[in-house]
Amino acid sequence: MITRKAYAKINLGLDVTGRREDGYHIVRMIMQNVDIYDTLTFEKNDLGKIRLTANKDTIPTDEHNLIYKVCALLMDKYDIKEGVDVHLEKRIPVAAGMAGGSTDGAAAFYGMKELFDLPITKEEMCEMAVKLGADIPYCIMGGTMLSEGIGEVLTALPDMPDCYILVGKPDINVSTGWVYTELDSKEIEFHPDIDGMCDAIGSGDLGGVCQRLSNVLEPVTKSKYDIIGKIEALMEDGGAVRSIMTGSGPTVFGIFDDEAKLKQAYDKVKESGYCPELFMSKPVNPKY
Repeated sequence: MITRKAYAKINLGLDVTGRREDGYHIVRMIMQNVDIYDTLTFEKNDLGKIRLTANKDTIPTDEHNLIYKVCALLMDKYDIKEGVDVHLEKRIPVAAGMAGGSTDGAAAFYGMKELFDLPITKEEMCEMAVKLGADIPYCIMGGTMLSEGIGEVLTALPDMPDCYILVGKPDINVSTGWVYTELDSKEIEFHPDIDGMCDAIGSGDLGGVCQRLSNVLEPVTKSKYDIIGKIEALMEDGGAVRSIMTGSGPTVFGIFDDEAKLKQAYDKVKESGYCPELFMSKPVNPKY
């Protein structure tokens, strides 16, 4: 049996610089894994089938799941006749802007590679993965990354400075498609300083990183869901250096330079009832 952890991500910076003819948006993002993860277990079966199970009955376990799609893709490419049983223990919030589905898909590439001893490199995985989802290549590589193009052009950055991160998802789901459609109908007034953040990360300047936290999708989501601003305010009142929304939302995270402040803010947000899913976390750089 093979076990893999699939880590969630946050966006320290998210900029949209254009749109391709095929509808994909051109982005410049700084992505960071956090210590919140799903667990996947893989085991061969002799039925020649993919059997996917999950600990939550809201998770699809058929060909609509990225884990299933990755397994099917690799079984076809490498002519694997045996089947595979995969079990997913889901902890990352769903529809949260944290790449929960994409990171599971990335873990499936690694799990299948190890289980069937496949001769596939990380680069080859990324090449196959981008056709399934633009965030999967980042999740395959992991850590602190500058992500460009539609998300598939990746440049490794030094590890994020040490800190503590509070992550909270309110009880709402946001359509990524709706957010991008709304974004396209407006002019982006402010573009994040992605290059400056890269420099701050490189010099280990946590204050410089926090100062440049920015997400062009946030004004769109926030205009419809004012709870996002309320959560950010609570986190900052509790001691966060800065707080911001990740991805297309609705998840919010706050960065702290002190563990006691993190716990204080956790208690404030928990007491508010704004975030049924709330995690005390930290940056991680998985060594795949």
